[in-house]
Amino acid sequence: MARKMLKALALLLAVGYCSLLLSQLTHPLKIVEIRPVPDRIVSNLLSNFTYKESPDDTSIEDSVNKNISLEDIFISVKTSRHYQASRLPVILKTWFQLAKEQTWFFTDVDNPLHQNQTNGHMINTHCPSYHQPKHLCCKTSIEYDHFLDSGKKWFCHFDDDNYVNIPRLVTVLQRYDHRLDWYLGRQSVNRPVYVNYQKKKILYFRFGTGGAGYCISRSLALKMSPIASGGRFMSVCEGIRMPDDVAIGFVIEQLLKVNITEVPEFHSHLEQMKLLPLNKLRDQISFGFFWKKNYKDTVNAVNVPGFSARYDPTRFLSLHCFLFPYFQFCKLIRR
Repeated sequence: MARKMLKALALLLAVGYCSLLLSQLTHPLKIVEIRPVPDRIVSNLLSNFTYKESPDDTSIEDSVNKNISLEDIFISVKTSRHYQASRLPVILKTWFQLAKEQTWFFTDVDNPLHQNQTNGHMINTHCPSYHQPKHLCCKTSIEYDHFLDSGKKWFCHFDDDNYVNIPRLVTVLQRYDHRLDWYLGRQSVNRPVYVNYQKKKILYFRFGTGGAGYCISRSLALKMSPIASGGRFMSVCEGIRMPDDVAIGFVIEQLLKVNITEVPEFHSHLEQMKLLPLNKLRDQISFGFFWKKNYKDTVNAVNVPGFSARYDPTRFLSLHCFLFPYFQFCKLIRR
């Protein structure tokens, strides 16, 4: 009896297996083709995915960074009654034309001519005009407060002996997230800065030289507010007895513990401008110059072809035409 049942089971299995083979032959399996997702769909998916970027990551993949434009930047230029007449005309003729609404000049005197030429962007700080630390800090303090009131995402400070490559400035800032703490600049010294503050010796901090320019994200600027806003910054300067750019570094690096991010595209007259390669000028953010005796003896300037040294001692006119040759006055260059 058991043997008959085993034979019947074996017969049933054989019939089932044959049926399965017949089914595979008459109805073959469909092969599913796996295709890559189109780039357009991937892009849409990524744009809807947000993450908090690490301050150590300067990736520009975040769509928020890419959307940074000139409108998001507050550009301040520090000047004085001693240099306005000689330095501002070349700035107003060149790079200011690319950022008229975003650039503000902080001075210590009323000048109706420059006020008209800048469409009201000259701010008389009423600070002393001397080149002493506390007087420099006075202007920088007011620059900082104006930035806070502006609601802009980036605060970028320059001096009146700087040429600023505006498109490049925007491009570089797009690498960084304004919602995080960023202090962007270039050091002029490669050694620690020592200061005495509240009877304590601060052993080390770095700073970005103001003569090359520096930028501070809004996130970091807001953290500076309890220490620096409303004129408090002047007290810091007096406490360490250092110029404004050093005091900025002190507040950020020593008190807030945020390190400077070195950006080599910033330049000042403390460097040899003539050593900048011609084919690298478009990649730079700022340039400087230095002269003696009211342009009669230009000591340090960018080596760029264009106008004569007598007509353009700072080389800013020539540099501007090299970068933006479509400006009308560039047609005066002898080819």
